[in-house]
Amino acid sequence: MGSKPAHPSPRPPRSRRLNPLAFVGPGLLVAATGVGAGDLATASIVGSRLGLGVLWAVLVGAALKYVLNEGLTRWQLATGTTLLEGAVRYLGRPVSYFFLAYLLVWSFAVGRALVSACGVTAHALAPIFPDPVTGKIVFGVAHSLGGVILVLVGGFRLFERVMGVSIGLLFVTVVTTAVALRPDLSAVVGGALVPSIPLVSEGGLLLTVALLGGVGGTVTLLCYGYWIREVGRDGPEDLRLCRWDLATGYAATAVFGIGMVIVGSTVQVEGGGATLLVDLANRLGEALGPFGRAFFLVGAWCAVASSLLGVWQSVPYLFADLWRLLTASKEDRAEQVDTSGLPYRAFLVALGLASIAGLFSSFVRIQMVYAVLGALFVPMLALALLVLNGRRESMGALRNGPLARIALLGALGLFLVFGYLQIR
Repeated sequence: MGSKPAHPSPRPPRSRRLNPLAFVGPGLLVAATGVGAGDLATASIVGSRLGLGVLWAVLVGAALKYVLNEGLTRWQLATGTTLLEGAVRYLGRPVSYFFLAYLLVWSFAVGRALVSACGVTAHALAPIFPDPVTGKIVFGVAHSLGGVILVLVGGFRLFERVMGVSIGLLFVTVVTTAVALRPDLSAVVGGALVPSIPLVSEGGLLLTVALLGGVGGTVTLLCYGYWIREVGRDGPEDLRLCRWDLATGYAATAVFGIGMVIVGSTVQVEGGGATLLVDLANRLGEALGPFGRAFFLVGAWCAVASSLLGVWQSVPYLFADLWRLLTASKEDRAEQVDTSGLPYRAFLVALGLASIAGLFSSFVRIQMVYAVLGALFVPMLALALLVLNGRRESMGALRNGPLARIALLGALGLFLVFGYLQIR
């Protein structure tokens, strides 16, 4: 039999759970985890090359990720099981093996990138080492091990508090920097409300689609289901609160994306990831002074550090859930993941150590496999939600309605195009 969590989260009182303003943590956790160095860098470089005319793509991307996560939430609240369990049960056991292989590749590639990004950003904030490579490695190792220790020792509650502080700082720094640059408000409103694809180059379409598809994360979408269990949301009566919660999280994600497009539109930047963010901070220092540079770097560090911590805490849920599906009896499958158990903790430690090892090597082939699989994940998620959430016997009153089907079909089609362009 599966074991219960050693420290189960208490279920909030009913009156608190029905108040939308009482608890919006899991939605903001989605925002903090999904907004990493790559997302901020993509938004800034698109703004640098295409200007403010593509702000609408940020809003559409955030809305589509909301649709996917809302569908995932409806499945879990209606059936009491995770989406992974539903996919394995109704789509076949090979789904679990495919996703396990994908999760291992994704975790290593993303973990290595996050550790490197934390190292680069932290060294830019505190250049105490004469060699930037040494600074990246030392700070990267410290962030990875610190994340592992915080999750192991502090549990979900400490993780939640740290992420709340990080996303608050990120919000303030990105919005304040964007406002300080005094963008043309008419151009901002026009770019957000009037869809267009500036064809300043042959890459205009690809950059716009990349901005749209990069908003809000990929695999970390699945982690919301485990976080709402941690705060005691487990029935259809919780759907309204979860919708408000997700709307809050993806609204914050859209604000970050719009802010970074605005910031990027003021300077010319090259590169990618944390290196681009540091270069962007240096360019901003020319316009806003040394304080403006340091202020923006704090926000960039909050973005990459909170994304690392979010992945370290949440992705082991997925591995532990898969492990249970592959090894446990059917009666044990609907229980909450045991964060004190060996599968969760072993994967957490392995993720932290493997990501550190990645700092010392180049794995181009793994990165290529990750890029291809990542391009396919969101369309597959949309397809799974179309199939599973359409089951009357499983979903009851929460099954897909006409609007949900249209939205999921739109997400499926759009992200198939994004995946094709990314693979090509």
